[in-house]
Amino acid sequence: MSSRPRAAWPLVAVFTAGYLAAYLLPTIVGRLSVYLGLSTAQAGLVGSALLLSSATAGFVLAGRVEAYGPRRPARIGLVLAMAGYGCAALAGSVPLVVMGAVIGGFGSGTATAVAAAGIAAQRDPHRTSSLGLLSVSATAGALYLTIPHLGGGHRLPFASIALTALLVWPATARLGDAAPSGPAAATAAGRLPHRRSGLVLAGGMLVWSMAQNALWGVSGRIGVVQAGLSEVTVGAVFAAALGAGLLGVMGAGLLGARLGRAVPIGLGTVIIAASIVRSSSAGNLVSFATGEILWNTVYPVVLSYLIGLAASLDVRGRWAVLAGSASSVGVACGPVLGSVLSEQAGYPVMGLILGAVTLLVAAPVTAVALHTGGRPLVPGSVRRRGGAPAALLAVTTGAVPGAVPKLGAPEQAVTEISLPALRRRRLGRSAFRTAGPSAGAGQSNSYASTSDR
Repeated sequence: MSSRPRAAWPLVAVFTAGYLAAYLLPTIVGRLSVYLGLSTAQAGLVGSALLLSSATAGFVLAGRVEAYGPRRPARIGLVLAMAGYGCAALAGSVPLVVMGAVIGGFGSGTATAVAAAGIAAQRDPHRTSSLGLLSVSATAGALYLTIPHLGGGHRLPFASIALTALLVWPATARLGDAAPSGPAAATAAGRLPHRRSGLVLAGGMLVWSMAQNALWGVSGRIGVVQAGLSEVTVGAVFAAALGAGLLGVMGAGLLGARLGRAVPIGLGTVIIAASIVRSSSAGNLVSFATGEILWNTVYPVVLSYLIGLAASLDVRGRWAVLAGSASSVGVACGPVLGSVLSEQAGYPVMGLILGAVTLLVAAPVTAVALHTGGRPLVPGSVRRRGGAPAALLAVTTGAVPGAVPKLGAPEQAVTEISLPALRRRRLGRSAFRTAGPSAGAGQSNSYASTSDR
């Protein structure tokens, strides 16, 4: 993306089109199983193929969005989404549905990669990612309220995603189309910063997303088979849960960075683990709705902080795309894992396993948030980015007030300066120093001669 952040709403629109397929996964898997005669595991494999294709697109485009410019890949992604999901909606045979889902998934991943790179370039990545999750949650919630009443077999969920991609197309006109050149291009092609933290975060998001979507992929079956609810009732519960997710995302947007990122990620993940266990063991409407609503309230909150954390690791958006793609791999493996665990061990045992895995992955991800998420400047703590412990110097050297940050002040952002501009500034200062004494001497002599007269 360009160094100057663009308007956020086109990125939010593209993000919505790219993320919608993952949000509609339960109804896609459920309808493939009911209307195409697939088993739960087979339908989960189709959903996994869709999401794995989406993750592949993210890995392919990581670090390349700037080289192509965001507009072109965004439009290619939306075209692939319209064509692929449209084919899956119109097809009546399983092979054509699978092919369309895979093509559409690659388009969704392309759109998501463009949006992730653009979000990282925004002045406030967390706010923009929260808006994106707010938009996709509202869209998915509206679809969960309407799809069960319209019938349409397996066709309607795929057609809804294709239609969303079509509606988002005009927003791509507001995205940039020029690839960077000169110093910006060199910076974009440079080494990834914070490699260790980025790899830990990407791996953690993979496992975290796998656990979440293992339950999400079979939630519809839990509601119908184990809790004894109708599809309309399950759809209403999902809509209410996504509505609660909207409130959670709005709360996260208002909270911002006041508590940092570690507290929302760590505490939120613990709540999510408990909600997974509650939902998977549900035997009636009350317990099923409680688990799903609590889970979907906290899930997008934690996800928004994870996306913001990945974006903060690299202003060019490379870690945002890579971590998002790793998350998509986890999302892709989730339905298969959930289907296999539920068939082999039952839904309650599956929930216990997924809850334990979620708790285990909370520790390293929270550690990354503590290490890179804007720690306060305290003596001896500021060693990141090669900097000296500035707060310690402020205490021990008697520096001029205001020259260094105060104790407890948040870490300041680093501004990138191109090398040619820096050289010009240095040359200008050298010329000033060379001319300065002569000018000063001339003025002094003139003043002296005037005084003598």
